[in-house]
Amino acid sequence: MKALVTGASGFLGGAIVRRLIRDGSYDVAILARPTSNLGDLAEVIDRIEVITGDLTDTASLDNATKGVDVVFHSAARVDERGTRQQFWAENVTATEQLLAAAKRNGAAKFVFISSPSALMDRDGGDQVLVDESLPYPRRYLNLYSETKAAAERAVLAADSANFATCALRPRAIWGAGDRSGPIVRLLGKAAEESLPDLSFGKQVHASLCHVDNIAEAAVRAAASENIGGKAYFVADAEQTDVWGFLGEVAAELGYAKPSRQPNPKVLNAVVAVIETIWRIPYVATRWSPPLSRYVVALMTRTATYDTSAATRDFGYQPVVDRATGLTELLAWLETQGGVEELTKNIR
Repeated sequence: MKALVTGASGFLGGAIVRRLIRDGSYDVAILARPTSNLGDLAEVIDRIEVITGDLTDTASLDNATKGVDVVFHSAARVDERGTRQQFWAENVTATEQLLAAAKRNGAAKFVFISSPSALMDRDGGDQVLVDESLPYPRRYLNLYSETKAAAERAVLAADSANFATCALRPRAIWGAGDRSGPIVRLLGKAAEESLPDLSFGKQVHASLCHVDNIAEAAVRAAASENIGGKAYFVADAEQTDVWGFLGEVAAELGYAKPSRQPNPKVLNAVVAVIETIWRIPYVATRWSPPLSRYVVALMTRTATYDTSAATRDFGYQPVVDRATGLTELLAWLETQGGVEELTKNIR
């Protein structure tokens, strides 16, 4: 069988490629821009087909999906830098066009990497052990949440008898090799002593997802006959005390635990001002906001997920536990010169 992976130059896409190569059942192709840095795929680059193109170019998508049996769509505009037009083009329109190309060229499976952010209501609260019956929100937290939800809907609606589609929803993907994800960004702020404690005395729990666990889930989903038109939460076995975890990792790296607690009213006012400024295209296209309603929600709301549907339909079980993953992450950070060196150029 032949698999196509998008976003392979990124953290998760690269992990899916390496997992597919280890599986040995797939010929693996990736769609990459001419400017993509494929350095993290060095160990397997001679075993994959690199197709040069772009998700926003329909000819590229038609070329990339020819002869493909399974598509793993991991590429997306993830952080909060960008305009509505950019988010919609890269997260929604590109997904719709990739779906159409894959279906037209005879692919049998389409595995989409979605996000629980697509289910977070702008004015909502804690989500405790929720399952896939949770509805889409009335109002979205940000453009990323809105466009991931729209793309997920398109993927699930495209399911048919000869073209099985599914959406996997991992939260806060983490692990060794992560150069710009949420955990690394937060640790970068901890290193700068600029990360406030937003717990406000409350324990905030989250179902995080190690990169190897979501890669495992993606490959298992592609091999299943039970996934058609369904979405699945995918998470680590452990529920994580967010602020305890950040404090633990910060201490391991020699940084002070976040302790400065802002006044909630002042925090909300600052976020409102930042959101107004970031509506200006010149600003939005160049920098990620230093703080946002989305980030505050992620750091102050409990969000834990029931993954029993993934276990039932394609046998998902985490392959990396938190202790092992943390040990590997800390060792990898040391090889990169530490968190400060790794995050110094993140905008």
